[in-house]
Amino acid sequence: MKLFVIAAFLAVAAAVPSSYKPEYKAPSYPAPSYPAPKYPTPSYPAPAYPAPAYPTPSYNKDNKYADITITSQSDERNLDGSSQWNYAQSDYTTREESQVQKKMQGVTYDSYGKESYGEVLGNTNKGSSYWVSPEGQKFTLTWTADDAGFQPKGDHLPVAPVHEYELPVAPVHEYELPVAPALPYSRTGPGY
Repeated sequence: MKLFVIAAFLAVAAAVPSSYKPEYKAPSYPAPSYPAPKYPTPSYPAPAYPAPAYPTPSYNKDNKYADITITSQSDERNLDGSSQWNYAQSDYTTREESQVQKKMQGVTYDSYGKESYGEVLGNTNKGSSYWVSPEGQKFTLTWTADDAGFQPKGDHLPVAPVHEYELPVAPVHEYELPVAPALPYSRTGPGY
């Protein structure tokens, strides 16, 4: 019965004439017709730059070491961040280097630029080079770079002089400072 009453109410509501005006229809106007603009065709003169004159390369003429070639080369990169590489040339020049990632103490910065001191991940490098100078002198250089800094070693590197002297000692003064004399206390001023 309730369903019948609701359906009858909806039918009456749908049949009631509406007091609203019919839909608004926009007026239609013919499309305007404008003449196409006429622009003059631009003409750009070609620039009158002369072609640059480069000298003919003379690689073999000036290269004293044209006969030196690389005889061996390797490069190994590992997923843990370590790597090692080396090469050797036909003039007996060699170079090898290896690096390992290591946790060390250092300065870190957060996303706001705040500085903090703590454990950071850094690289430690070790390597060596060997070469012969044009005068025939043989050089060997080995180095280590880690949290202690860069430490090169080689017989050809200058050595800082060693100073052996006694450091000066600051003088010790033993004297008594004068003490101001004690004056008797007396109340003075307004109200006393």
